[in-house]
Amino acid sequence: MINILDKYKCCGCSACVQVCPKQCIAFNENEQGFRYPIVNKTYCIDCGLCEKVCPCINQNTPKVPKKVYAAINPNDEIRMTSSSGGIFSMLAEIIIDEGGVVFGARFDKNWEVIHDYTETKEGLAAFRGSKYVQSQIGNIFVKAKDFLKEGRKVLFSGTSCQIAGLKRYLRKEYTNLLTVDIVCHGVPSPLVWRDYVKKVKGARVISKVSTKYKNNSWRRYNYLILDANNVTLVNENSSSNQYHQAYLLNLSIRRSCFNCPSKDGKANSDITLGDCWGIERFFPEIDDDKGVSYVACNSHLGLCYIEQLDGKFFDISYNDCVTYNSCITESTKEPLDYNQFWSIYSKKGFPTLESFIPKNNFLNRIIKYFKKQ
Repeated sequence: MINILDKYKCCGCSACVQVCPKQCIAFNENEQGFRYPIVNKTYCIDCGLCEKVCPCINQNTPKVPKKVYAAINPNDEIRMTSSSGGIFSMLAEIIIDEGGVVFGARFDKNWEVIHDYTETKEGLAAFRGSKYVQSQIGNIFVKAKDFLKEGRKVLFSGTSCQIAGLKRYLRKEYTNLLTVDIVCHGVPSPLVWRDYVKKVKGARVISKVSTKYKNNSWRRYNYLILDANNVTLVNENSSSNQYHQAYLLNLSIRRSCFNCPSKDGKANSDITLGDCWGIERFFPEIDDDKGVSYVACNSHLGLCYIEQLDGKFFDISYNDCVTYNSCITESTKEPLDYNQFWSIYSKKGFPTLESFIPKNNFLNRIIKYFKKQ
């Protein structure tokens, strides 16, 4: 049975929870807000399925993409509400047109992040844009499998570990499944996000949240939060936003992200999407600061779907992309003050950064981070 003694060895994909035939694995949130599986040994039959589907225990070998592009969705409205170049939406629309189902991460009514699905193009809007918090996966792998068994085409998008978990959970290849993982810096704590939202809204009702508002700049994006009357509650650059600072400094992310089991092509996804940083050096003519996607075709199926898209695609070197976005292949580094941050957070809650990090030291760390980009 699955027994998580080392928090570095569980990515929270929940494949073990969903595959259990006796449904005796609970998925409980710990003191940092991350979910971990706990087995009820009374009902466990020692079938071993939970261990067989774990992407941390059963890691794939690294894989280099078959083809890599820098790409832009020609629809500026969609691109501006997307994380980078808006390619996910183009892929999803093809699946919808083929009568399929698209899975992705969205905000729920309480502005927590959950995984869900849509069968309409209108429903895709909720999946666009970075969320910067680990999504609650629920029983979404089960739902995806149900659609696949019905013969429906399915596009499943998520972090690399979620895709690896889904593939392990399914335990067979489906020709009607298209998997898309995102280049991930790490997944921040749902607890910290919950506390941040509570602090921002107070007694008010939130109507809009954008954690990558690009209207001013793709590179220097803002956090934008509006209330029910469209009054601005937050409109600040990500580099000065306290929630985002904790994320950038690797203080609020899950322990397993420091040794990601699914980076570097190990997710076995068909397509990988991310920010194509460094585009100004390779294709300055398309660098309008509205966002450009890194698109890696990892399988023949992925390449076939990308070749159907009517966007702006430019051949680019995989090594060049990795040079300017190391998160494609490298895990996030654990900061020396990680445990200290959580110790203080458990006592004081949000915000802790101002008292935790001396101002000058904090600014120096931010500067060093952006110099690496």
